[in-house]
Amino acid sequence: MVAVRSVWPPSPGGRGDGPALSDVDLERIYGYPPACPGPFVQVNFVASADGAVAVDDLSAGLSNPADKRVFLLARDLADVILVGAGTAGAEGYRGARTNPVRAARRERLGRSPVPPVAVVTRSGALDPAAPLFTDTRVPPIVLTTARADTAVLTRAGAEVLICGEDDVDLKRALALLSERGLRRIDCEGGPRLFASLAAAGLVDQLCLTVAPILAGGGARRIAAGPAVVPPQGLELASVLVEDSAVLLRYRRYPG
Repeated sequence: MVAVRSVWPPSPGGRGDGPALSDVDLERIYGYPPACPGPFVQVNFVASADGAVAVDDLSAGLSNPADKRVFLLARDLADVILVGAGTAGAEGYRGARTNPVRAARRERLGRSPVPPVAVVTRSGALDPAAPLFTDTRVPPIVLTTARADTAVLTRAGAEVLICGEDDVDLKRALALLSERGLRRIDCEGGPRLFASLAAAGLVDQLCLTVAPILAGGGARRIAAGPAVVPPQGLELASVLVEDSAVLLRYRRYPG
């Protein structure tokens, strides 16, 4: 198993040279607030050291063992996985997977056996033959608009939630998920969805893995969309390291 160590808060051994963190340690660090009466949105991204969000248009070129470990843990801790339609298509999304260890964790935490994937799409133009619909244990949720033609998605088994007339009202979308008990929300991107959530003041936590890679200036950055006005302050909650990768976790600044 990959050795992830804590830099801050300091581990017993000091700055990054303490004992490797166990799954229980990581679960404590990345766990959602004990009381979660409404939606709590955690956004997960991996970026290169110079800020690129992808290599050859895919995030896999940036990922590393520690990032993958935390990525899967984030899914286990969440009630629902939130993703933009562009990212779902580009990354070939399918239904969430599990194994006996991860299933036991979700059962212990009172989560459903497998979290659904919720896709944000203004147009509703999703392929019903894609793995998101055909290779999943639980039906996906489609968060879309009144103008979208969703009949084919409903026939493919999706639960369709109308969250606005011409554009997806993200606050409404999160409220509808929360009403269904899906309050712990793990957002996996992409950049447009992240930017829109941030601009609407809906991001509670950002988990950012910085990969020790220089990708150059051609790639997109983790946010692409409206500005956050005024900029929102964040509070550093933890810094973990694995080899040369750095895993940062920021929380919305209190108050």
